[in-house]
Amino acid sequence: MSTAPGTYAFDNDDPQAADRHRHLAAMFDELTTSRLAALGDLSGWRCLELGAGGGSIAAWLAGRGAHVLATDLNVRHLHAGAGYRVLRHDLVTEPLPAGAWQLVHARFLLTHLPQREQILPRLAAALAPGGVLLLEEFATGSYRDAMLAAPAPADRLAYDRYYDTLIDTVLPALGNDPYWALRVHAAMLQAGLTGVDTVVHARSWPGGTPGALLNAVNIAQQRAGLRAAGLSDTDLDRVDALMHDPRVVVRGHVVHSVLGRRP
Repeated sequence: MSTAPGTYAFDNDDPQAADRHRHLAAMFDELTTSRLAALGDLSGWRCLELGAGGGSIAAWLAGRGAHVLATDLNVRHLHAGAGYRVLRHDLVTEPLPAGAWQLVHARFLLTHLPQREQILPRLAAALAPGGVLLLEEFATGSYRDAMLAAPAPADRLAYDRYYDTLIDTVLPALGNDPYWALRVHAAMLQAGLTGVDTVVHARSWPGGTPGALLNAVNIAQQRAGLRAAGLSDTDLDRVDALMHDPRVVVRGHVVHSVLGRRP
C-alpha cells in the first residue's frame, strides 16, 4: 500500500480489507439502515452508494426495492449478484454517475479525501428535487480516553498512545481529516440543503467483538506507518492482544450521521 500524501488509507487489496468491511457493517449498519428506513418506502428510488466497500448497505437498499448503483475505487468486494449494479469510480477525478439521484449515501469516505470540501457540493447538486444526501463520518479528533475497562492502568496508556499516533500522525499524512465530521452539518447547509439533521452515535465494545477488532485491523493495515511514527512492534502487539481480550472494553468510534435534502 502506498503511503504517499492523499493516498486512501485502507486499500481494498489489503488482506485485512474483508475483515474491515465486516467489522464496520457489524458496528454501523444498524445506525445507517435506521436512518434510511426513516425515509419511508424506498421502492423504486434511484440510489447512489459511494465508496460502497463490502456492499452491505447497497444490498440492504436493493432488498427494499431501490435501484442501486454501488461505486468504489476498487470494487473487488462488491457483488453485482446481490441486486445492485457495480461501477468502478474515482470520486476525486471523475464526474458523478449521471442521474438525478433520490438518495446519495457515503459512509466513512470523504474524511479520507483531501478534496472533501469540493466534493460535498457536487453530491448535493446531483440530487433530484427532494432527494436526500446522507453522509456518515468518524469524529476521530474528539475521541480520547476510550478504553472503558482494562486489566491494568498501563493498558489504557498503551491504547491511548496507539490511538493518538494513528489519528494525529499516520492518517493525516494520508489525507485524513479527524475533524471533518464536525463540519459536515454546516457544509450541507452551505451547499443549499434543507432539513439538515445530525445523529451522533457511539457504543461500547468488549475485546474480541467488532468495535475492538477494528483496531486490530487498523494496526495490521497501518503497522508500517505506526512504526515510522515511533511505536515499536512490542507496543503494537500489546494493543493487538488487548483488542482480543474480553476483559477489555473500548468505546467505539464516534460517528456523525448527517442527512440533508435538496429543496
